[in-house]
Amino acid sequence: MSAQKGLDRKLLRRIIGYLMPYKHWVFLAFCLVLIVSFLGPLRPWLIGLAIDRHIVSGELDGLSLLIYALLAAIALEGVLGYANAYFTQWIGQQAIYDVRVRVFNHVQKQSLSFFDRTPIGRLITRTTSDVEALSDVLSAGVVVILGDLFKLVFIAAFMFSLNWVLAIVTLCVMPFMLMVTMWFKRNVRGQYRETRKQVARLNSFMQEHVTGMLIVQLFGREKVEMKRFEKINDDHQTAQLKTVFYHSLFWPAVDIIASIAIGFILWAGGVSAIGGALTVGVLIAFIQYCRQFFEPIRNLSDQFNTLQSAMAGAERIFDVIDNDQSLPESGKLQPPERFDGEIIFEEVWFAYKNLDDGTPDWVLRGVSFKISKGQNAAIVGATGSGKTTIISLLMRFYDIQKGRILIDGQDIRSMKIKYLRWRIGLVLQDVFLFSGSIFRNIALDNSEITIEQIIDAAKSIGADHFIEQLPGRYHHEVRERGVSLSQGQRQLLSFIRVLAYDPDILVLDEATSSIDTETEHMIQRALERVLQGRTSLVVAHRLSTIRHADTILVLHKGALHEQGTHNELVNAGGLYHTLYELQYLEQEQIVEMPQ
Repeated sequence: MSAQKGLDRKLLRRIIGYLMPYKHWVFLAFCLVLIVSFLGPLRPWLIGLAIDRHIVSGELDGLSLLIYALLAAIALEGVLGYANAYFTQWIGQQAIYDVRVRVFNHVQKQSLSFFDRTPIGRLITRTTSDVEALSDVLSAGVVVILGDLFKLVFIAAFMFSLNWVLAIVTLCVMPFMLMVTMWFKRNVRGQYRETRKQVARLNSFMQEHVTGMLIVQLFGREKVEMKRFEKINDDHQTAQLKTVFYHSLFWPAVDIIASIAIGFILWAGGVSAIGGALTVGVLIAFIQYCRQFFEPIRNLSDQFNTLQSAMAGAERIFDVIDNDQSLPESGKLQPPERFDGEIIFEEVWFAYKNLDDGTPDWVLRGVSFKISKGQNAAIVGATGSGKTTIISLLMRFYDIQKGRILIDGQDIRSMKIKYLRWRIGLVLQDVFLFSGSIFRNIALDNSEITIEQIIDAAKSIGADHFIEQLPGRYHHEVRERGVSLSQGQRQLLSFIRVLAYDPDILVLDEATSSIDTETEHMIQRALERVLQGRTSLVVAHRLSTIRHADTILVLHKGALHEQGTHNELVNAGGLYHTLYELQYLEQEQIVEMPQ
């Protein structure tokens, strides 16, 4: 139990830490809420004073002054309450903005291995609903809690100053209130955590299945996936209803205890008033104080509920922030303005994960090769041989376990990651386009990329013809994931995107596999011009892409099996020759078939 409380305090301190940049505004809000906390308990005292001194005795002189004071207290409480509400919300939204920026910035810095292990829907939940769970605490929670505590102190002070016996009678129900609150605290914390977990499951399922709706419909899996969704949705509903159950018991219990306290006051106060030991004004003031006394207690309980929800969300947010799988950024060497383009792999070993016994599940095993400046190199091999892994390691999406990867004689781990990826252009088989214009999808909001550069890049590969026919041309709006364009058109845009950045090294990962033969021929002719003076690395299965490469790397089970030109490898009669006969001979016949 103590460990749990310590964890609560640690989390709370960390949450409140996001308010520190706005501590001056927090202090102002605290001063306002302190004044408001005093004005509320002042009203029953003024009312009791007016009843005992003026109304009961019939002395109306001075009554108007008390009425004006009461109206002034009400008006000032309303104005300051408004100002306090605005300041606390403003502070909270600034802090929430900072939290969301930090989470998103942290996620962007993670290596691809982080995304391999973390469902996208879960990350979306962390940056949206989990962050939003902190909103109420950061917006008003801390200040309101302090205000309610001070309000309790002011009410207790007024009650003891009027009649200490009735004050004790009012406080005698507090042990029961504490028991109910502790029971509620024990049960609701775990339930809030379970609710956040179910929200993440629901978001992950929705994100995954909306993205993959084509496969669901293609294979007629609607009913099966609907049953899975109903199960997840049912778990979410159950978690929510359990939270509602505890709330449904807690609030009536608080109201019953408050009503019992008022009953005690009426009984004890009534007896004292009949005996002349208590005035009517004091009795009426105590009844109002009793109602006011349990109002901040109810508010504190409500804020506690909010705090529990925030704690559950904070645990999940900080779990992401504390799980740093970003690649180490040394970047001590000053890079040149451009790469010459020499690429060397020296005894590179790499594994994405470990086996059950803890040993690495090697994907690459001691791979060594050299690609000279300006060379066009190709990588071939069976599925799972490590072709795409080599590209991912060159771009430093992952870090190797053994060996070195050099560009122009410098270890890529000594370079800043941003610079490394800036000077290497990568065209993937699966093209991702954002919602927005074609110009924005190519420039990616880089102010240094002009529309003229993009038009020149489009013309260099012949893609300007289809763009000019679109409504709005380069300002044509592309819908989410580029569904309004064909696969070939999306692939052409990815080529333009890379060429507009003018990279020193060009990497193509089966970049023409989804393009029709005519478009591929057009791109190949354009690439002959584009690749002049650039080092290129191509992963492809089509013969037209690799047969004219300066050197071909043949991978087999994570090792470099052969290396040479197309003719050299075919004549050698090795693995490449076998792949050529099995996979490429038919393609060559199609390519060379008379049109």
